[in-house]
Amino acid sequence: MKNNDTINEETSWVYWKFNKAIDSKTCKKIIALGKGKWENGTVKGLPDKPTRISNIYWATDQWLYDLVFLYMTEANKKAGWNLDISCAESMQVTKYDVGSHYDYHMDGNGTGYYNMPNNKFLHNKTRKLSMSIMLNDGYEGGEFKFQDVPGQISGEGGRGDVIVFPSWQTHKVFPVKKGTRYSLVVWFLGPPLR
Repeated sequence: MKNNDTINEETSWVYWKFNKAIDSKTCKKIIALGKGKWENGTVKGLPDKPTRISNIYWATDQWLYDLVFLYMTEANKKAGWNLDISCAESMQVTKYDVGSHYDYHMDGNGTGYYNMPNNKFLHNKTRKLSMSIMLNDGYEGGEFKFQDVPGQISGEGGRGDVIVFPSWQTHKVFPVKKGTRYSLVVWFLGPPLR
């Protein structure tokens, strides 16, 4: 793990960012996971083009879990969240072509939980931390931004950036204007907050 992480002191409770943490070869390997397997992205299982336009691939490779847990653990500690995290959901490799976007949304609220008794990893767990890893350069637009936080957090030229934040932080991806933007999204879970 590279030691070039940064945090915005004015908004330190909002996110933790590792700059250029994932090397180009690994980023390309993650993008390649979706080759020929892309499906339309949805919101809560339903197509919602006004809110979201993207293509996705669900990844469950163990090497990828090993990688993302390193950054989540470090951010959870350094940001002072110290949230009880026990697992992660399937990871989403996301592809944004020209015009693709994802309007402001939250990934979870920290209190609602999955009622899935047949899944020992997810049952009675809630999304607590989210992660977005920028996988490429060479596109325009597609900036990642939190609501009510000045400036974009990552955009063109952010390949390898890892952003970790509480799942209840409202955020968006602006429309891509040129090229294709790829990212890896991960949700980390634990017992609901009290």
